[in-house]
Amino acid sequence: MRWLATTSFLGSSLLQWATAVGIALAVFLTLLLLRGLIVRRLGRRAERRPGGLDDVAVELARRTRSLLILIPALWLGSLDLRLDPRVSRVLAGAAEVALFLQIALWASLAIDLWVARTQRRRLEDATSVALAGVLRFVGKLVLWTILLLAALDNLGINVTALVAGLGIGGVAVALALQNVLSDLLASLAIVFDKPFVLGDSITVGDMTGTVESIGLKTTRLRGASGELLILANGELLKSRIQNWKWMSERRVVLAFGVPRETPAAAVADLPGRIREIVEAQDQVRFERAHFKGFGESSLDFEAVYWIVNPDYDLFMDRQQAVNLALLKTLQEEGIGLAVPTRSLLLSRPARPPADRNLPPRRP
Repeated sequence: MRWLATTSFLGSSLLQWATAVGIALAVFLTLLLLRGLIVRRLGRRAERRPGGLDDVAVELARRTRSLLILIPALWLGSLDLRLDPRVSRVLAGAAEVALFLQIALWASLAIDLWVARTQRRRLEDATSVALAGVLRFVGKLVLWTILLLAALDNLGINVTALVAGLGIGGVAVALALQNVLSDLLASLAIVFDKPFVLGDSITVGDMTGTVESIGLKTTRLRGASGELLILANGELLKSRIQNWKWMSERRVVLAFGVPRETPAAAVADLPGRIREIVEAQDQVRFERAHFKGFGESSLDFEAVYWIVNPDYDLFMDRQQAVNLALLKTLQEEGIGLAVPTRSLLLSRPARPPADRNLPPRRP
């Protein structure tokens, strides 16, 4: 065995080479064995209880590459050797690059798992699924850029100028595409905050329609007349949005007037008659009915009731039924509906009296 310690190769004895190979093999085989144990044992548990952390651990183990394990193992074994400094730097750099690549693969897998989970939860929302795919692309792009810059920096390459160039270029692109980026961020806010989703009926300003699609830049509404309304996402979020889908009831205000000549007894009886009419309707809740006050040419009444189902057709049907019943009641009582009247007085200016002292006109 003495010849192993005395015989040298590339500046190190054969015994040192054997020790280095043994360390590298031990580290490599240990990591492979650990990967296999995780895949086998946690894989069985993940089959029994899918969707948990066991699935994540198994997928991370499977994404661990043998070559990316071997390179750091060789570097660890080489620490006991007397190698040329340049060779040592190359091995150390290769180990660092392998480590960064492995971390990138794990992080990329984590992004894929998160996106897949999000898409499964929101499978019915096509917009969320599409935007989750966009987020996956952006996340991976940022991840690989950061890890590439970190790897180059650890290899001794000056990345300051590269980072500065990317920063200046990013600012220029952001300024050129600020409207597009504003709409993109607004679309993400719409998807995650959910002020409305596909199929909702909304009102934005003086426009009302049903949401057909939520894109990266625009949202499309189908108007009540059948036209397609296209709104920029950024401008949409700056507006006041009324979402009619979440309405559980519809409020109706019934206002009308009767002539001033209506007897006081009939006026006092009308609120009760209105209440009877409203309560006779199905899916309607009465709130109040009052003789509100004196108008310019009428006695004004106001009644409020609720349609307990937000369906628009039912809303219109119940209003029609109440209005017809009220009109029939007024006709039976001989009470008409007040009509605004105006009186217009016309008068001629009086002629000035003739002055008798003036001399008569000559012919």
